Amino acid sequence: MAISAMYPGTFDPITLGHEDLVRRAARLFDHVVVAIALDTGSKVPMFTFDERVEMAEQALQHHDNVEIRGYSGLTVEYAKENGHQVIIRGLRAVSDFEYEFQLANMNRALTEDVETVFLTPTDMYTYISSTLVREVAQLGGDVSGFVSPQVKAAIEERCK
Repeated sequence: MAISAMYPGTFDPITLGHEDLVRRAARLFDHVVVAIALDTGSKVPMFTFDERVEMAEQALQHHDNVEIRGYSGLTVEYAKENGHQVIIRGLRAVSDFEYEFQLANMNRALTEDVETVFLTPTDMYTYISSTLVREVAQLGGDVSGFVSPQVKAAIEERCK
């Protein structure tokens, strides 16, 4: 049986940490969908939905079993409706665990058809988050160690 996994997020912007998790998930699962959330909740994104999708497509184009899709609504419902048996969540630090644990349990309460799998990033990416990348960029810092060159160019253009 082929296992399809979904890696959801706003990816505003996609970072090297995200890319690391996708690369590792692509080795574990037959098919990985990087699902870009249209709905960002209370977050005010730096990039539009279409820009976030385009940046992810550029950053992840070299993975044969990875595709980029946009979605809206409940993540677990999207996963179930599209035949994804697994939702991938990244844990950078212990502080991420409590929220992610609650989210996984809520998703399980909504449907037992989708499991959550936690992946931890490679050590060199544990401190990277999209929020911190945006803040560094907006304050004029160099983000080249945190994002791909294409994403860095988009961030610099946005921060002008």
